[in-house]
Parts: sequence; structure tokens; C-alpha cells
Amino acid sequence: MASLKLVRAERHADNQPGAAAPLPTDAEALDAYSRVVTTVAEQLSPSVANLRVSRRVRGGRRLDGAGSGVVITPDGFMLTSAHVVERTDGSGQASFVDGREFAFDLVGSDPLSDLAVLRLDGDVTAAELGDAEELRVGQLVVAIGNPNGFAGSVTAGVVSALGRSLPVRSRQQLRLVENVIQTDAALNPGNSGGALADGRGRVVGINTAVAGWGLGLAVPINETTRKIVGTLMTEGRFRRAFLGVVGGSRPLPPRLAGRLGRESGVEVVEVAEGSPAARAGLRPEDLIVALDGSVVEGVDDLQRLMVGELIGSTATATVIRNGEELHLPLRPEELET
Repeated sequence: MASLKLVRAERHADNQPGAAAPLPTDAEALDAYSRVVTTVAEQLSPSVANLRVSRRVRGGRRLDGAGSGVVITPDGFMLTSAHVVERTDGSGQASFVDGREFAFDLVGSDPLSDLAVLRLDGDVTAAELGDAEELRVGQLVVAIGNPNGFAGSVTAGVVSALGRSLPVRSRQQLRLVENVIQTDAALNPGNSGGALADGRGRVVGINTAVAGWGLGLAVPINETTRKIVGTLMTEGRFRRAFLGVVGGSRPLPPRLAGRLGRESGVEVVEVAEGSPAARAGLRPEDLIVALDGSVVEGVDDLQRLMVGELIGSTATATVIRNGEELHLPLRPEELET
């Protein structure tokens, strides 16, 4: 009877004004945002490794460097940033959050997209690749790296901008990586080469640079970069065709836009001397609107069409010059990187 009175007294106290509410459980305290971030982190962290490399510097000295990498196939192919493995001997050590370490070798690197493919031999967990073309400004993204080896780094934020350009340089060329993802998810030192994931845990970008205070950039995973990655996996290098023009996107005059059914083209600003474009007769102020029948509305369209299959073959550039439509045959060369 005494215990029954005690229970009734406790219930009565809980119903009194000002009584403290019971504390929520850990599961209840996780709001929807936190649940997404923790789920993505748990899903992807086993696929993200710390990379330790030895880099050659001036004077013949070597310095230890670090970055992150993402496993993309169960048989050990990894994706990272090209600058992480730049000037290395092509090998290093990969450490995972479960404490395991594997040696890796460089399969192929493409400095002009800042992507590189590595290969390690071990039983690893592959991440799922997504499509950055489906991202929207304001969408939640999670940046996962492994700068320290056995403890992953997780930050979250939103897509703050899409369609940014990232200048990258090889030994001989400067190029813009188009459609780069800008996010306010903080990137810590050593996070280059790590994963940028959407709310479903799919890798939509490879973290590559800090753009400024509170900003980060990631090379997108899309149709273009998937082709680069696939070619690096099979051939070890990605060949690009070279025209020899410097250009920029320009809106078309309304009458011309209506006739062609598009809003913009690429205006030729400069033509390199002795280049395929110069031999074909391209001039500054020409507007390139198509290449071999494929629509060209921006510089990224033109870069995307500069595939290895064009090297040494004849392609037709559709050009607007002084209001007249011209069809100029040209033979692209291989871009030297």
C-alpha cells in the first residue's frame, strides 16, 4: 500500500505547474538535421582514408604530406585530388578509421581536373557515387575527410553556389574546372581528396580547396568527371584535344539567338599562333556556336567536347562572323600537360 501511495504522489508531482520535464533520450535529442549528418558520417567514414605521401621539393629534399581519399570500388580503386599526389613517387600509405593500413599506388592523375585514381590491395568498403547535376543551392551536404589517420573529420553545411570555376594548372597549361561546387562546410587541413556527400550518403564531389573564410570547393562527380575517372582507371591518363583559342561565353544577339535556338556562344578572344584554330582560320571576335554539330553555349561545353577521339581527326566548327555563319574544318592536336 505504501508503494502505491508513492507512485500516486510521483504522478501528482509530475502534473504540478513548474515541474521539470523529463530529459529526452539521446535518440529523441537528435533532430532531423543531426540524424542526416550522423547517418552519412557512419555510412561513409569506412570508405574515406588518410593518405600519407612523400613529396619532392626544391633542392632534392623530400617532405611528408597528407590528404584524404575515397574508395570507389570494392577491389580497391580510390579517388583523391591530383594535387595531393603531385610530385610524389606514386606510392604511399592509406589509413582507415578501423585502424587498418594499406599501401597504395598511383594509377593515373589528371591535374587539369584535379582528380587522381589510386589502387590499394585489401578488403575495403566502397562509397556510392552520386550526380552533382542534381544538387540545388541550399541543399545539405556533408564533407568527410581523414586528415589524421584513425579519426575521420566530419563537417556539414549547405551548397552555397553552383557553377563556380576553379583555375588549375599543370606544368604547361592553365585550365578552368567548370561547375565546381561551393559549400560552407568547413574544410580542415588534410581534407583535400575527401568526400562531399549529399543527404543520402552519395559522393557528389571531391573536396579540393578552401575558397575563403567559411567556404570550400569540390570538384563535382558528374558525367564529365566520371568519364575522366574511368579513363584514368583503364589507361592511367586522360587525353584532351587542343584547339588553341582563348574565349569566353557571350550572349547572342536576339535575332541570331532566335534563329539558332540558343542564348549564347563562345567568343574567341585570342588565337594561339600556329595552333589548329589559327590554321583553320579562326579569328578574334568569332562566335563559336557548335562543334561537329554539338551545341556550344559556354566555355564548359567547348572543354567537354575536347575529348581524345578528336585528336588528329577533322572537326567542323560552326562560327558566326559579322552575322554570317561559317563552317571551318580543323584538326585538333593533343593537349600537352
